[in-house]
Amino acid sequence: MDILRFATAGSVDDGKSTLIGRLLFDSKAIFEDQLAAVERTSRDRGEEGTNLALLTDGLRAEREQGITIDVAYRYFATPRRKFIIADTPGHIQYTRNMVTGASTADLAIVLVDARNGLTEQSRRHAFLTTLLRVPHLVLAVNKMDLVGYDQQVFEQISAEFTKFAAKLEIPDLTFIPISALHGDNVVERSANMPWYDGPSLLHHLEHLHIASDRNLIDVRFPVQYVIRPHASSDPELHDYRGYAGQVAGGVLKPGDEVLHLPSGFTTRIRAIEAAGENVAEAFPPMSVTLLLDDDVDISRGDLICRPNNRPSAAQDIEGMVCWMTADRPLAPRARLIVKHTTRTVKGIVTDLHYRIDVNTLHRDESAASLGLNEIGRVRMRLTQPVFADPYARNRLTGGMILIDEATNTTVGTVMITEAR
Repeated sequence: MDILRFATAGSVDDGKSTLIGRLLFDSKAIFEDQLAAVERTSRDRGEEGTNLALLTDGLRAEREQGITIDVAYRYFATPRRKFIIADTPGHIQYTRNMVTGASTADLAIVLVDARNGLTEQSRRHAFLTTLLRVPHLVLAVNKMDLVGYDQQVFEQISAEFTKFAAKLEIPDLTFIPISALHGDNVVERSANMPWYDGPSLLHHLEHLHIASDRNLIDVRFPVQYVIRPHASSDPELHDYRGYAGQVAGGVLKPGDEVLHLPSGFTTRIRAIEAAGENVAEAFPPMSVTLLLDDDVDISRGDLICRPNNRPSAAQDIEGMVCWMTADRPLAPRARLIVKHTTRTVKGIVTDLHYRIDVNTLHRDESAASLGLNEIGRVRMRLTQPVFADPYARNRLTGGMILIDEATNTTVGTVMITEAR
């Protein structure tokens, strides 16, 4: 059974947490004691009925303010598929949290309040999901019950978003009218909207094809750990040397010829192990151990790929940055630690080309720095090469994390556009 990762986004009070609560409740994915606690809290707050948003707004500050602050991860399953949900915040000051939640998602659900139509935050989150190369987008027009389940309202919002989406690269876009509060078109098709002939939201999530979204062409295997059981008394393990990591791209099979970077040596895969068992092939996002025919000097941070299909060994990086700290702005000459797959190097920002206004998509080329939650294009120079692809081609080998040298805290993320 495969796993679908999806993130919810949208403006404040558009009903993201209520939608997830409804999905969990209607798919029987919550425990009785959880439901009892939510019912008790709803009663204590004087609310009519059960406030399903409380199932995800777990922080005390979130419950007191009625907003989502942190990224809340929830898990549930149906007979067809397992799901990991990232409930991301709607407030403008939590853009970095939204980027974190959507960076690994297969699909994003952008909620729009049917009464308010598209807002700046709706456009902002749609832009961010395309920047993060989330391959599938659902625009869920929520609170249809408050506009009398009016077809014209839904079609007007859909048309307006389609016009805006033309400026962005969205491979797959779906529109669904829902009422998260009452469950219309969430798990079951709604009788209140007979004019809508599409699937319910859960049906769409269950049947969405995601296997082809992953890059199965470019073999990329960043080595995370070298397994060398020195202390074993088993003679068969005396010469064991395995290379553990997560497959970031392509398909690996025993007998395949592979290339090691940075050495440039070629060898063949003798065996592939997953959870202690031999497997016939490995593909994203499997975590496996490779055993090779030859003894090659391989360590953490190295990369295994195909001889005729290798990433760029790059020290000059161009990319889009989302800056995530208020302590210091990002400006040219800033020195940072750069984490790329399993490789960690040092780097310096040489140029800030522009800051982008995520509401209008306008490029401010006069910007001298990036502040908290701001996005811009930069050029970086690294002290050692990283083996990188453009983010549009591979989200794992095309992404970098920026770390503050002094505090060791994550301060930004980079989506690589060019590596050389």
